[in-house]
Amino acid sequence: MPVTTEVPSLEQLHALSPLQQPTYTDESGLAEVIRKLRKLPPLVFAGECDELRTKMASVASGEAFLLQGGDCAETFDGVTAANISGKLRTLLSMAVVLTYAAQVPIVKVGRMAGQYAKPRSSDSETRGGITLPAYRGDAVNGFAFTPESREPDPGRLLGVYNASAATMNLSRAFLTGGFAHLRSVHNWNADFVKNSAAGVQYQNLANEIDRALAFMVACGIDERVFATVDFYSSHEALLMEYEHAMTRIDSRTQLPYGTSGHFLWIGERTRQLDGAHVELLRHVRNPLGVKLGPTTTADTALELADRLDPEHEPGRITFITRMGAGKIRDVLPDVVSKVTASGRQVAWVCDPMHGNTFEAANGYKTRAFADVMSELNGFFDVHEELGTWPGGVHVELTGDDVTECVGGSDDLVEADLVNRYETLCDPRLNRNQSLELAFLVAERLTDGRIRRANPVQAYQPVNL
Repeated sequence: MPVTTEVPSLEQLHALSPLQQPTYTDESGLAEVIRKLRKLPPLVFAGECDELRTKMASVASGEAFLLQGGDCAETFDGVTAANISGKLRTLLSMAVVLTYAAQVPIVKVGRMAGQYAKPRSSDSETRGGITLPAYRGDAVNGFAFTPESREPDPGRLLGVYNASAATMNLSRAFLTGGFAHLRSVHNWNADFVKNSAAGVQYQNLANEIDRALAFMVACGIDERVFATVDFYSSHEALLMEYEHAMTRIDSRTQLPYGTSGHFLWIGERTRQLDGAHVELLRHVRNPLGVKLGPTTTADTALELADRLDPEHEPGRITFITRMGAGKIRDVLPDVVSKVTASGRQVAWVCDPMHGNTFEAANGYKTRAFADVMSELNGFFDVHEELGTWPGGVHVELTGDDVTECVGGSDDLVEADLVNRYETLCDPRLNRNQSLELAFLVAERLTDGRIRRANPVQAYQPVNL
């Protein structure tokens, strides 16, 4: 399907000097890959993107809460049933906790099926006096520190498409085939209930859900309403060639959509107002996210919103704040208050991971669970003080029992990092830490201080 003439060409985008792009030496190979990508079917459909945009409008208005999570950087080797189901199980378990706490629908978006490229702070990496290109994710090059592996390979863009398609297909099969039933969620968390300090809380919640299911059955309600869930994919729209090639024209409306994922975001390093990433994504109809770091000003946020959403369309813009535990309370209030005063209703989401990374004494990059929760609490405190809705959380997590972030109820310390440090980029929360985070967020949503719009009545079926 051809790219609309309303969307800037690749040549026009490259004239804007897009940041964080690989340098391909095989130009003819790149052109052939782009040609092939343009002919491939979309990974997501325009109607699904419209559905998510409507749900994000509910998040912005305080009638829903966003849970967005998954790997820091997906890998081709990670496209396995066990890996995908583990992440889905963790997200669904978190969603159950948040649903019964917030009493509003939880919009579930995976950081999955497309998160194969990563921005880096340096273009190169040096080890033992040898300097090679930095690893930019499996979409660009390999992790092994060899000249052959680190050479950007355009053929990997086709690998991204195939891996994303496999992940989407398997996720859809899981989520529509009974995998997501509440009773299954209870079974998954049996070990968590037994072995985690937060397990007692989850067992209490599980007992409450069981009572709710029994109540519905007694009332003649089919409990299969809890057997399937709506789930959407998301990733940072980083690589120009890939995202441009995956732009399609909707046959219903003749409008362009980014069909590489339902929800696309622009990163902190590539959100320049006159930059190529803003220029490309302002033309597509997907719901969009923008990462806002500690240098963000209210004027910058408003200018980005005006550029990406001149029509003030509900559900179009989500601001994902990633300011760090030490700065969130200083920077966020002015941004939120001025954007709100402008009349805009955007979704406010907290990414408590990226602003809290540090290097442990043993050389491992890590994050402290206490810092993650400190930023989340700061996010909730700011919205509580301003009377605005804290619309969601965006976290890097896995369904495996990795040891990449210190702290949490299992009290991981820096010496534990060597045991199961498996990420190729940034450290992720493991399953127990993810569920513990969900309970702590749930406490903030139910402590009586956070405004809730249109609360759902007890035992009323909601979209889990």
